[in-house]
Amino acid sequence: MFKRFLRNTTLLTALACAPLTVFAADTPKQGGEIVITYKDDIATLDPAIGYDWVNWSMIKSLYSRLMDYTPGTPDLVPSLAESFEVAPDGLSYTFKLRKGVKFSNGREVVASDVKYSIERAVDPKTQGPGAGFFGAIKGFDAVSGGTSTTLEGIETPDDGTVVFKLSRPDATFLHVLAINFASVVPKEAVEAAAGDFGKKPVGSGPFILKDWTIGQSLTFERNPDFYLKDVPHIDKFTVEVGQEPLVALLRLQKGEVDIAGDGIPPAKFLEVKNSPEGASIIVDGEQLHTGYITLNTKVKPFDDLKVRQAINMAINKERITRILNGRATAANQPLPPLMPGYDKAFTGYAYDVEKAKALLAEAGLADGFETVLYSTNTDPQPRIAQAIQQDLAAVGVKAEVRALAQANVIAAGGTEGEAPMIWSGGMAWIADFPDASNFYGPILGCAGAIPGGWNWSWYCNKELDARAIAADSMSDPAKAAERTAAWGKIFTDIMADAPWVPLINERRVVAKSLRMGGEGNIYIDPTRVINYDAIFVKQ
Repeated sequence: MFKRFLRNTTLLTALACAPLTVFAADTPKQGGEIVITYKDDIATLDPAIGYDWVNWSMIKSLYSRLMDYTPGTPDLVPSLAESFEVAPDGLSYTFKLRKGVKFSNGREVVASDVKYSIERAVDPKTQGPGAGFFGAIKGFDAVSGGTSTTLEGIETPDDGTVVFKLSRPDATFLHVLAINFASVVPKEAVEAAAGDFGKKPVGSGPFILKDWTIGQSLTFERNPDFYLKDVPHIDKFTVEVGQEPLVALLRLQKGEVDIAGDGIPPAKFLEVKNSPEGASIIVDGEQLHTGYITLNTKVKPFDDLKVRQAINMAINKERITRILNGRATAANQPLPPLMPGYDKAFTGYAYDVEKAKALLAEAGLADGFETVLYSTNTDPQPRIAQAIQQDLAAVGVKAEVRALAQANVIAAGGTEGEAPMIWSGGMAWIADFPDASNFYGPILGCAGAIPGGWNWSWYCNKELDARAIAADSMSDPAKAAERTAAWGKIFTDIMADAPWVPLINERRVVAKSLRMGGEGNIYIDPTRVINYDAIFVKQ
């Protein structure tokens, strides 16, 4: 029974078929230090708040969760939990904690820490974007609505046992307990940080944050008390920020950097690919990714369906794929092609400039309008934003491009009414866990349309929310195909309302130094982005 909960065979088959650079099977070595670079600084390391593709991997490595994934795979395994049981009706989950696990402040992790951490993630005062993931736990509505601070559906009968009571079956619940928002933190450290826990993290994960010089670097060291043997492999990793991707790549080629976190700039990709060491330093693989433009449905004129449909028809997606050296394909729906539920027959909105102009005229905007398009400022995102700007100009829409640091774009998106349009490139949606539902709740569902949330279109369709809950309530493995079909229909129906312009499904390309070992899937990990726990140094 439990194995059926733990494996998504459809997805595993899809991932197995995906092209991915694979290196010779190296034996992981213990020890060594590495350097990673990013252009932008890290906004926060608080697991209840952090939600971008850069800090996601670091947060994963600082904290522990009841469940986790086998490195480089979507296979769920117990982690902080030693074992668990699921009731036959799918409404009760009982976890037994490992004994002797300690936070980096020296205190042992107990069941009440799990309860506190999840309640904190749900509490609206936290303004975290992941609250909706826990919607199946009894008492969720009371906590999220601000009438209670405790989830009645989390019980701690003793220090080593956590029991979850659900108001409905949830086929994704074990995945939910493996995402960063379910990370376990000590209440006393959160309170002592006085609102700055994201800069003073305390967890029980494989690494400990030893130093953070804002705007320069973060240093993480191996946790000597981590509960899994020989994890992590490296002793230390340093994240240097403020590095332009081109400079980082040159430093990597000189041996000064081990992972260029922002990838290879498109202008240099073919040169690096065709170089003598290209095959050894490039990791290029498929990912569960969709890049999109959000259209803020709370802001005029994007509150008009015809305008949103017109914008969908105005964008030349094939031009975007060319900017990326063909490392992407045009998207027409929120789900990426590798995700079960993706509708191969769905065509979406075709590129049609004249039809776009006609729709704008029907909306009373024959002369167009002015708006603002937000983008991150790391290459090639500003260039893609400029291409979008040119396409919009062709239908009479004058869009000012504001290319900002990632944290500033996220803040603008999470503030109702501030960002009319956002090109999500550089922080586009990569699955938190391998299930179609993850492409709905936080970025298109009503639960994500909150201050600090990631539903930057501020789109809320109660009827689709109800269908989403019904789909996730199909926890019986015998209904897996029915559930997949239900989710697929939700996403194609969303496109009738056009809150997004699904733009591209992009492969992830990482540059690593010659001394780094391991197969490609730990550099393009389906649940971690980069798996710092599993990477190692060959020499």
